[in-house]
Amino acid sequence: MDVCTSIEDLRAQLRTRPRPVVFVPTMGALHEGHLSLVRVGRAWAGENATVVVSIFVNPTQFAPHEDFDAYPRDLDRDLALCRTVGVDLVFAPPREVIYAPDASVRIVEDGLSGGLCGASRPHFFGGVCTVVAKLFHIVQPDAAVFGEKDFQQLAVIRRMVRDLYWPIEILGGPIVREPDGLAMSSRNQYLDVDSRRQALVLSQALALASEAIQAGEREPAVLQAGIETHLLTAPLARIDYVAVVDPDRLSPLTRIADQVLIALAVGFGSTRLIDNLCLRNLPA
Repeated sequence: MDVCTSIEDLRAQLRTRPRPVVFVPTMGALHEGHLSLVRVGRAWAGENATVVVSIFVNPTQFAPHEDFDAYPRDLDRDLALCRTVGVDLVFAPPREVIYAPDASVRIVEDGLSGGLCGASRPHFFGGVCTVVAKLFHIVQPDAAVFGEKDFQQLAVIRRMVRDLYWPIEILGGPIVREPDGLAMSSRNQYLDVDSRRQALVLSQALALASEAIQAGEREPAVLQAGIETHLLTAPLARIDYVAVVDPDRLSPLTRIADQVLIALAVGFGSTRLIDNLCLRNLPA
């Protein structure tokens, strides 16, 4: 495995490597969820391919009051984990490689990013689209893998690729959970003991909603109320949103038909967690 910190070195390495090239963008603080994305990419591409992982904490997706400076960073640990899953190249650039001091171009998606996380973090998806566009231009991948835990981000990236006619296949990796059900996230390590225990209400609420839907419940308002009631059994929980939406358009549903996305964002202290449940091909 080779590690590159400059665009020139990365491109020189890629010129000598086999295609297809599969790309997994990350902000480091890697865990099994990230490693599962590498496996998804490798399964899509085959063994005679090149898997590239980027490790870059993107400043433009953080608001001034958010946790950019405190975001966990451990490059040596991340590189060791990359080796365990057969990553071929790691791109770990410093900030100045990705953003010139007078950088003034930004990519904005305004169809899918206004609701859900975009409502309380209006800066976020502009930062995500901009850095992903830069990384796509640098790496020139044939496919890229993003986690379905960040469902809205995955949808926004797919829309950007579609609208800008990039010949890149966007693959989704299923949510990976801890044994007790908590969705894996780099931010889970911020949780204290009580918050970590109470954070299980997210996956529990989604499981209860799934049971209700499978039993025939089709009213979004009923599902939303039940989810909120369960979330608030955790005294430390602060609900940002509970949304029952169409998984393709991310627009609110008035009644569930054959598919639904239930998305949650809940705060515990200064830590904001997200989770979701996507169901398709539901019976009428």
